[in-house]
Amino acid sequence: MLVTGATGFVGSHVVQRAIEAGYSPRALVRESSNRALLDEWGVEQVVGDFFDHDALKKAVDGVSAIVHCAAKVGDWGPIDDYRAVNVRGLEHLLVEAEAAGSLERFIQVSSLGVYEGRDHHGTDESEPATLTGMDGYTLTKAEAERLVLEHVRDNSLPATVVRPGFIYGPRDQTVLPRLLERLKIGQVKFFGSGDQLLNNTYVGNLVDAIFLCLEKPETIGEVFNITDGQLVSKKHYISSVAELAGYPVPTGSVPLGVARFLTKASERVYRLLGKKEAPLLSNARFKFLGLNLDFSIEKARRQLGYDPQVTFDEGVRRMMEWYKTNSDAA
Repeated sequence: MLVTGATGFVGSHVVQRAIEAGYSPRALVRESSNRALLDEWGVEQVVGDFFDHDALKKAVDGVSAIVHCAAKVGDWGPIDDYRAVNVRGLEHLLVEAEAAGSLERFIQVSSLGVYEGRDHHGTDESEPATLTGMDGYTLTKAEAERLVLEHVRDNSLPATVVRPGFIYGPRDQTVLPRLLERLKIGQVKFFGSGDQLLNNTYVGNLVDAIFLCLEKPETIGEVFNITDGQLVSKKHYISSVAELAGYPVPTGSVPLGVARFLTKASERVYRLLGKKEAPLLSNARFKFLGLNLDFSIEKARRQLGYDPQVTFDEGVRRMMEWYKTNSDAA
C-alpha cells in the first residue's frame, strides 16, 4: 500500500492501521517532512513529490492499493497554489499509478467542504459538489474528486471517494493548537447561539471507513460522506476542549448576521491589500463556526457497513490526552 501524506494527521493514522492490518505500507514523503514516526515504525519511504517523475514511478511500483491523503490545506491564498498540489499533483499520481499496472484500489480522501457553503440538514451524496463560491482548498478538493471520477469512467480506475467532515483526534497539530491558543487568551466567541451542528469526524472512524472501502470492490466509483454519525454543536466541541485543557469555557457570542457581514468585509479588505495571511474572519471560518453542517452517512452505513465506533466525547478525550503528552505547548 502506498500512502501519500503519510507524515500528516490522517495519513499517519492510515499507515498505522495498515501495519496493524498486515499491509506493507510505503510512503511518498518530502525531504523537509518530519519522518520520525515513519522511521520508528520502519516504513519504507520514497523521498520526492508529485512533480518528481522518478520518485512517483518508484512509489507506485508494485502497489495494489493507494490511499491518497496528501493535500495543500488552508483557508486563504491563491487558488492556483492549492490547484498545483491538489489537482495537478493528483493527475501525475494517477497517470503513474495507472501505468504501473498493479493497482487494485485507490482511495481519494476528499472533504464535506465540497458541498455548497450553506446550512445543511441531512444532505446526502445525491447533492453534487459545487465549483463556485469556495476557498482554494475546498474548490480544488472538488476539482480533485471530479478528476478521480473521470479516471474511473474513462480509464477504469478502481477508485472510491470518501468525504470526511471536520477531522479531530490525536496528532492534530493544526486546528487544535490554534484553538487552544485563542482559548488561553479568551478570544473565542460563538457565532450566534453556537448550537449549529459540526460535521465532526474522529480520525479513527475515518480510517475505519477507508479500510472498509479497500475491502469492498463494489464501492468503486462511489462517493461516501463520513462523520461520527452523532453530531455535536460548535458550542459542545469548543466547550469540551476548553474544559479538558483547563481553560474558561467561552460565553461570548457575535450575532450571526454581524459575523457574516464582518466576514465578507474582512475578506474584501484583505484581498485588496494583497494580504498573504487569512483574516480573522474568513469564509472558511464562518462555515466552521456559523453554519449548520449536518450530513447524512446512511449510504456509508448501508453500502460499507460503516458503524462509527468512537463517540465524540471519547474522541476529544483521546485527542486532548495526546496533545498534553506530546505537545511542547501543552
